[in-house]
Amino acid sequence: MVFMFLTSGLIASPTENTLLSCQEIDLRDINSCLDGDGNAYARLVERNQSMVAARMWRFTRDKTAHQELVQEVFVEAYLSLSKYGAKAPFQHWLSRIATIVGYRFWKYRSRERSRSSIPIEEELDQLVAAEPESMDPSVAADVLHSLLEQLPPRDRLVLVLRYVEDRSVEETAELTGWTGAMVKVQSWRARKKLRKLLQDAGVEVE
Repeated sequence: MVFMFLTSGLIASPTENTLLSCQEIDLRDINSCLDGDGNAYARLVERNQSMVAARMWRFTRDKTAHQELVQEVFVEAYLSLSKYGAKAPFQHWLSRIATIVGYRFWKYRSRERSRSSIPIEEELDQLVAAEPESMDPSVAADVLHSLLEQLPPRDRLVLVLRYVEDRSVEETAELTGWTGAMVKVQSWRARKKLRKLLQDAGVEVE
């Protein structure tokens, strides 16, 4: 599915944007979109596409799947736009949709495939073969992604939000729709599972 808003290239002029805050510009375009202005949503996509693309890269390293997830986020946001109450910045609302879409993708992938047949020791070879200072950041990110992929989607989500993106308990709760207490419990359980995963692979964990 090709999402037309992603390729329109429409955006308000720099002079116009400097007169309004980002949230004010978003609200103006949201209202225009709800009033039937098709170009208004294209402008919303243009301003927020980089942010959404960066978030969805947390959920997959496959470029085709990544592009589809980005499109899915904007499709869902468009269909739900009338429910946006402006209680938080539009980017925060969009980030929550992105988190839900990514989590749903993980759950789908988890159901569709069995646990990876590649021994996790092979995934960890790159991690233990070099000092962290000398490891290419992209390689380190891929290794981390492979490690987290061994965990259930719910555990992956809380670890990524809390420790990869360094979000607070409150921010994580807002993005996931969980309570703060649930976030804390899930974080503890996920860390315990990850620790066992590393120990089973022969990696010393303090």
